[in-house]
Amino acid sequence: MKVLPYAAALAAAAVLVPVAASAAWSSPATGASALPSVNMEATVKAAQIDPRRADDTLTPGAKSSVLLVEQALQAKQLLDAKWVDGYFGTTTVAAYTEYQKSLGYTGLDANGLPGKTSLTKLGAGRFTVTNVIGPGTRIDTGGGIIINTRTKDMLTAAETILGRTLTLSQGSYNPGGDPTSAGTHDGGGVVDVSVSGMTPAYRVTVARALRTVGFAAWVRDPSQGDWPYHIHAAAISDTDLSPQAQHQTGDYYLGKNGLANGAADDGPKVTPIRTWEEYQRQ
Repeated sequence: MKVLPYAAALAAAAVLVPVAASAAWSSPATGASALPSVNMEATVKAAQIDPRRADDTLTPGAKSSVLLVEQALQAKQLLDAKWVDGYFGTTTVAAYTEYQKSLGYTGLDANGLPGKTSLTKLGAGRFTVTNVIGPGTRIDTGGGIIINTRTKDMLTAAETILGRTLTLSQGSYNPGGDPTSAGTHDGGGVVDVSVSGMTPAYRVTVARALRTVGFAAWVRDPSQGDWPYHIHAAAISDTDLSPQAQHQTGDYYLGKNGLANGAADDGPKVTPIRTWEEYQRQ
């Protein structure tokens, strides 16, 4: 019997393999890996900032992801074609809210901010989701003050910068708990920090540390509303933010004070503005 050299034998064997079997042996179809991706971080950021803009300026780095989300919402007949523009404005927020409700979500789960589960379901067969973020689980810090793990980690990072522990006077998930808060504490990611024993200058130092790790934070004083001196902080891109808190984080990016009067930001300047995830990567 004639023995073929090894390479020739392989070639001969390949000729004998049926086409179907050969296809089965080939590398798997690219499938999901061929789908475009939506950057969840960038998309959530745009959903906070774009609705607060006075124009149609796009949030840097978010256009391609927002377009994919809007195209998927259009395909579900929740968004008209004219709004598929890469700008996550109020119309897109409303459409995303309706999509969340179509999934059976209510309350904070239908706040118009893309969450991991809803965004993944929206992208089925259309896009994959990268840079996933989430609020984590809820924690009772004592005295009925509730925050989530993302907020807790952010506060811990700020405390490390300051070299001291911060005391909260109000936490998150507190609907109707303080009418002067105008609903900002109804969802996650928002806290009030006690300034008891702090000098005016140190209050600003604390607000700067909170901003550094990803909060939109301001020193509030009695001249601004019916409240005592405190530091109000909203965790940027917390997907549990109430609509009112979303407005505050968007205003922060646009150089405003986060109050209904829309005045200029009166807090310490921290540039560039970073989310918690961006702070961790720096």
